[in-house]
Amino acid sequence: MYYYRYDSAEVSCCYKYLMFSYNIIFWLAGVAFIAVGFWAWSEKGVLLDLTQVTRLHGFDPVWLVLVVGGVTFILGFAGCVGALRENICLLKFFSGVIGFIFVLELTVAVLAVVFQSQVREWINNFFLANVKAYRDDIDLQNLIDSLQRMNHCCGAQEPNDWDLNVYFSCNGTHRSREKCGVPFSCCNADPSDSVVNTQCGYDVRKKPETEWSEHIYTKGCISALEDWLPGNLYTVAIVFIVISLLQMVGIYLARTLISDIEKVKFSY
Repeated sequence: MYYYRYDSAEVSCCYKYLMFSYNIIFWLAGVAFIAVGFWAWSEKGVLLDLTQVTRLHGFDPVWLVLVVGGVTFILGFAGCVGALRENICLLKFFSGVIGFIFVLELTVAVLAVVFQSQVREWINNFFLANVKAYRDDIDLQNLIDSLQRMNHCCGAQEPNDWDLNVYFSCNGTHRSREKCGVPFSCCNADPSDSVVNTQCGYDVRKKPETEWSEHIYTKGCISALEDWLPGNLYTVAIVFIVISLLQMVGIYLARTLISDIEKVKFSY
C-alpha cells in the first residue's frame, strides 16, 4: 500500500501553543481574582445576605476585584479554548474585546488629560462620597486608610472633610467617641511605634487648626495625588506601555492563528 503526502497549509503549532500559554496565565489570574472576591464577601457575610450589596452607599473594592477577575477569566477561557480547538469565533471574540479595551484605555487617558479640571472634580466628589460611607464597609475603610497612610494625607481637600461622616462630624448631638476626630490613618506616623494607636485621631479637630499639623496630616489626598503624579510619570508610563504591549501581543497571536486556521480551511 502506498501513501501519498499532499502539500497543504497547516496551523502553526508555535502560535497555537503560544496563544494557549499566554491565555492560561490570565485564566488562572481571573480564577484567583474571583476566588479572592467571593472570599472577601464571605468574610463580610454578604453571601449570606445579598441585600448588603444594595445597602452600601460607598464604593466596595470587592466589586472591582470581581469585575476584573470576571473579564480576565472570560478572555483567558476564550483564548485557551479558541487556540486548542482552533475556533475562529472564540479567537475573534478574544482579539475584539482586547482591542476594545485597548482603545478604551487610550480614550480614557486622552480625556483625562484634556478634561483635567472635570476629572479632578469627579475624583474629589468620589472621595467625599466614600468618606461619608467610611464605616459602612470594612474593605472600603481599609482602602481609605491605606491611601491616607501611604500619601500622608487626610480627607479629600482637608481634615474637615471628615465632618461628612456621621461618626467623625463635629456637628449634631451624636455621642460618638470619634466626634470631631479623624481616622487613625490621618495621624503623623511615628516609626518607633510598634503598635498602631487607633485612637490617635480622637478630638484632634477640637484643637486650634494651628496645632493640627503636630498630630495629623493636614494635606488633602487630592493634592497629595497631584504632587505624586509628576514625580512618578515614568513609572505610570512604563506600566501603561507594558500593559499595552501585552494586549498587542495577544491581538497579534490571535489574528495570526485566525489567519492560519482560515488558510487550512480554504486549502480543503
